[in-house]
Amino acid sequence: MSLFVTINNIDKIFSIPGGDDYIALKGINLEIKKGEFVSLIGHSGCGKSTLLNMIAGLDLPTEGIITLEGQKVKDPGPDKMVIFQNYSLLPWLTVHQNISLAVDEVMKGTNSSEREALVEEYINLVGLRHAIDKLPKELSGGMKQRVAIARALAIRPKLLLLDEPFGALDALTRGNLQEQLMRICDEYHVTSVMVTHDVDEAVLLSDRIVMLTNGPGSKIWGTLEVDIPRPRRRMEVVTHPSYYSLRSEIIYFLNQQKWVKKLRARKVSNLARHGLEKVNLELGYVPLTACAPVVIAKEKGFFVKHGLDEVNLVRETSWRGVVDGIVGNYLDAAQMPAGMPTWLTTGGYQESPLPVVSALTMTRNGNGVTLSKTLYEKGVYTASDFRQLLLDSVGKSHTLGMVHPSSMHNLLLRYWLAANDIDPDNDLNLKTIPPAQMVADLKAGTIDGYCVGEPWNLRAAVEGVGFTIATDLEIWQGHPGKVLGVREDWALQYPNTHIALVKALLEACQYCADPKNEQEIREILSGRSYLSTSIEYIQLGDPNQYSCNLNNSVEYAHHLFFGENVNRPSRTEHLWMMTQMARWGEIPFPRNWVEILERVCRVGVFGTAARELGIEVNYQRQPIALFDGSKFNADDPMSYLMNAKIHRNFTVAEVHLDGQRLSAA
Repeated sequence: MSLFVTINNIDKIFSIPGGDDYIALKGINLEIKKGEFVSLIGHSGCGKSTLLNMIAGLDLPTEGIITLEGQKVKDPGPDKMVIFQNYSLLPWLTVHQNISLAVDEVMKGTNSSEREALVEEYINLVGLRHAIDKLPKELSGGMKQRVAIARALAIRPKLLLLDEPFGALDALTRGNLQEQLMRICDEYHVTSVMVTHDVDEAVLLSDRIVMLTNGPGSKIWGTLEVDIPRPRRRMEVVTHPSYYSLRSEIIYFLNQQKWVKKLRARKVSNLARHGLEKVNLELGYVPLTACAPVVIAKEKGFFVKHGLDEVNLVRETSWRGVVDGIVGNYLDAAQMPAGMPTWLTTGGYQESPLPVVSALTMTRNGNGVTLSKTLYEKGVYTASDFRQLLLDSVGKSHTLGMVHPSSMHNLLLRYWLAANDIDPDNDLNLKTIPPAQMVADLKAGTIDGYCVGEPWNLRAAVEGVGFTIATDLEIWQGHPGKVLGVREDWALQYPNTHIALVKALLEACQYCADPKNEQEIREILSGRSYLSTSIEYIQLGDPNQYSCNLNNSVEYAHHLFFGENVNRPSRTEHLWMMTQMARWGEIPFPRNWVEILERVCRVGVFGTAARELGIEVNYQRQPIALFDGSKFNADDPMSYLMNAKIHRNFTVAEVHLDGQRLSAA
């Protein structure tokens, strides 16, 4: 398909009473190919219809340019037909007359018989032969919209623009019209742009889906390619492997934008009190047992105790939501997987380095590798058994889930597989899945196992759908699990607030480690506000009565919340994670890795917080001991990386932490 419509750096600003300006759209860039069907989706007020009107020439951009076949769009015309939600039919004209009026006006150069044939063709095409002489008041809503579609297409426009064309119709009528529109667009290769709020409609009709962020200053958040082959039928597209992943992606985006809108609505000024630069914070977390310090700091008043008057806990369903909150500056801080600060700092997110610092390790351990009951029944009890199963499964793929590329779940799972001569990318598939979805996917058979934190390993065992084949106690006992992460610019702007936040969470970690508080913490975490799960799945200590295997009891990898060197951030550990992410191609290995570590690991902030709490810190650098006996040389990480038995082709790059992109070597 050739390039047809170009939208180049569009801004749209409206003047509002009082002399102020409202920025509706900011920096919109989009290219549309001939014959392509593109949908615009986003919440009300995001500028979808404004953008459509500018493409139609009904309005002009404040800045930028829109072209159609290389010609600047300056005004409306018959080459760009718009179908609105309200039909826009002339009430005193019949179906035939409404369509004829448009055809006669636009095609004056053709003879009357040709124009009449065209009208008849499109009346038949939308199935309105039986209603040809009826007035609009005698038609149903669906029939009126079919007239509008026939009128728009009969004049043979270059571009068809649809502004929620089926929004006012019932589900059955809407479905029938969607299929008619698809058939017409496919048959006549019509280039179309549609505004919609309907996720399923967007997936069904589109070649591409453009997602617009909330206004003011709406931008393109992302574009999805719909790889479902045409022709499509509504009842068949749901069986395509891409359907639910596309749908989930759009729903995630819409929910994320809804959350951002709520945050903006309740934003208060940055109050400075108690010697702190800011006392009202938004703190993101994912509902796992490991979020206990965050929850306890809120519920037991540790935030308030250390001068943070209002800390709003923002519950995310996945680590991706945490990333979006930190990148978009909607979160002040967040519970993060241990590798995420380094991943963000080294350009793991869209190859754009975003310096993020960590001054507190909130948990250690707590992860496990769970495989399905089906594999257990096939005799898979060890990593060697699993490797043999993969060797014997010629032509059949197996999928394991993990929660984020930067998480210890991903890094430990990959390390465990590779150390057992299983290539995590070539011998099986690894899929990113939100933690709370793991057990459901295991039950459904869409994955064969996963690596995740509790309570999802224990829950699979208790419900009899999976077994824990390895815990992190076997892979790397005492590894960092979850850390506190904040943007570096935030830490520099609010240094006293940062220390107060670390103090509150460190004291909460100490509270979580006290056995006498275990039952209270389990009850708090299991509530609907947090994990919303059965209390039996939440274990903080060593639950000897629980089995993590279908038949045999094995040790449960419980979390370490507090203890000697448990909470102090370690540059050696972050360096190991850096090498592993580079090993698997998640990031380039930074040539300036020493600078990265110094900026990510804020040992000084931790030391200040611990000292003010009266917590003694006696840190001695210890070698990292993993189950395969390999030694990690923190003084020569490149040699360690190069000597890994299984790895991807990785790059080395200078990571510029001034907002520039990576400079690869």
